[in-house]
Amino acid sequence: MNEFLPFSRPSIDEATITSVAETLRSGWITSGPKVQEFERQLSEYFEGRPVRTFNSGTCTMEIALRIAGIGHGDEVITTPISWVATANVILEVGAIPVFADVDSITRNIDLNKVEAAITPRTKAIIPVYLAGKPVDMERLYKIAARHKLRVIEDAAQAIGSTWQGKPIGSFGDFVSFSFQANKNITTSEGGCLVLNNAEEAALAEKYRLQGVTRSGYDGIEVDVLGGKFNMTDIAAAIGLGQFAQLNVITAQRRKLARHYFAILGKDFEVETGAQLPLADFENTNWHLFQVVLPERITRADFMARMKDKNIGIGYHYAPIHLFKLYRALDFKEGMFPIAERIGRQIVSLPMFSAMSEHEVERTCVAMCEVLKN
Repeated sequence: MNEFLPFSRPSIDEATITSVAETLRSGWITSGPKVQEFERQLSEYFEGRPVRTFNSGTCTMEIALRIAGIGHGDEVITTPISWVATANVILEVGAIPVFADVDSITRNIDLNKVEAAITPRTKAIIPVYLAGKPVDMERLYKIAARHKLRVIEDAAQAIGSTWQGKPIGSFGDFVSFSFQANKNITTSEGGCLVLNNAEEAALAEKYRLQGVTRSGYDGIEVDVLGGKFNMTDIAAAIGLGQFAQLNVITAQRRKLARHYFAILGKDFEVETGAQLPLADFENTNWHLFQVVLPERITRADFMARMKDKNIGIGYHYAPIHLFKLYRALDFKEGMFPIAERIGRQIVSLPMFSAMSEHEVERTCVAMCEVLKN
């Protein structure tokens, strides 16, 4: 039998491993020169915008909300189909999460429903770029400008994605990326926040490390309530090695996605009742290759049968509003039917940069066997 094929696997080259070892030997393992260099390279990639790195792609969104002055009683609109962190950060700052259903084709937040959800208390929108696919960026920012809203882009999965040829993060408002282990590039755990100006960047630094500002040899002041969110030089050393390969990684993922479509063929949806992702090879970085299963098979059964064929299947994501924490806030089934259907049946097929076309073919054959039998 073939060896087990995971849905994701990070690729760390020997040069990066050597760099991590050198960092460990240097004696400077917390935030230092590697972090500064990583931030410099990220800023250059995002066309000169200020960038600060953090120990997760969750705290980046919370800090963006705090910088934007969003807090108790303010409403923030987001999608029900995301990792729960997207909504949790809204609660963390004392604001009120407001969900808008998703588009059935892109699986991203439906911008028509965003506009319908805006009230006088709405202060921000957090769109999520599921599997790395951006929303309609022009329309998003027109809505935000018309209603004077801040935008915190949850671009956790979108490093390397573009809009009209420009990298996601090189324009807009706040843009948050994750470098968690299964992302297209990783720092093992970590993230970064793209900001609008030097003042916001300075405030992000305060929130990153206990609200502290240092001056001179021994000057220290604290004027905001910060946390402990800094990235280490060890993580940044991994990030620098990974970031150098971003274009190669993105091209390889797009190649693998094209192969998925080619092997499954134009009749796959009709023959199986499953729904493929939108075939976007211009903007999407193909962080995930996701299929929505037909209702006749449960996701758990599909995952179990694929595991029997030694293929790992991921699950991204459960509808946030149906978790107990959010049900307690009066969210319930039936409120966002498209998100609920997708969240019930969506699966992530194997997709990682070291994956081979043969492994794509193996996955497709196994999936068709499961869905057609």
